[in-house]
Order: sequence, then structure tokens, then C-alpha cells
Amino acid sequence: MSPTDSPAPNVQPPTPWLRWVYLALAIAGAVLPWLANLDYMQETGGNFDVAQFIQLANANPAAASLSRDLAIGATAVLIWIVQEARRLQMRGLPWVLLICVTVAFASGAPLFLYLRERRLEELARSPAS
Repeated sequence: MSPTDSPAPNVQPPTPWLRWVYLALAIAGAVLPWLANLDYMQETGGNFDVAQFIQLANANPAAASLSRDLAIGATAVLIWIVQEARRLQMRGLPWVLLICVTVAFASGAPLFLYLRERRLEELARSPAS
């Protein structure tokens, strides 16, 4: 084997139950943050004031730490999601991105993982792989 030849990666077959775990997390990631959002809206008179929400998300060092951690981590994962979706020629990327910014990142990221597992299963079943 020459230095430019690399062995085929040791790819494990998809785990059938894993995609259902991701789907359950996507549902929980939609419901639980929005329950908190509804509580916030109730406390602020029924509207969603984004500026106040961001201010409250940075109201103390602990909240600021969590907000910054989520922002940086979510940005990195969103970049990976776009690249991985293109690499695997996945369907549904626009829905994933829309859910990440309108519902919750906690819903969009597991939804992407669910769709990715489904795509990996498709590729494993295809005769060309």
C-alpha cells in the first residue's frame, strides 16, 4: 500500500434504535424549551421581546456562561450539519435549519441526527455502497 492509499474506514452498520432516540430528543427539544418560552411570554405580558430575552439570558454569570456556550457550540454544530448534509446528499436540510432558528436548536440538531441515521441506513442498503 502506498502512502497515498488509505485503508477503507471501519464503518459500523447503522444502529436501528438510535434514530428513534434522536427523534424523541428532537420532540423533547421542541417541547421543553417552548414550555419555558411560553412561561417567559406569560411573565412579559404575552409577547416575546427578543432584546429582553437576550438581556435576561445574560443577567448573571451563570446565564451568560450557558448562553455563550450554546451560541458557540450551536454555531460549530450548524456548520457541521450543513457540511455533513451536503456530503451525504441528505434531504431536509432547509427544515433542520429553519427549526434550529425558529423552534429550538435543541430540536433541530437531534432532528438532523435522526435524518442522518435514516440516510446512512439508505446508503447501507443501496447496492452501490
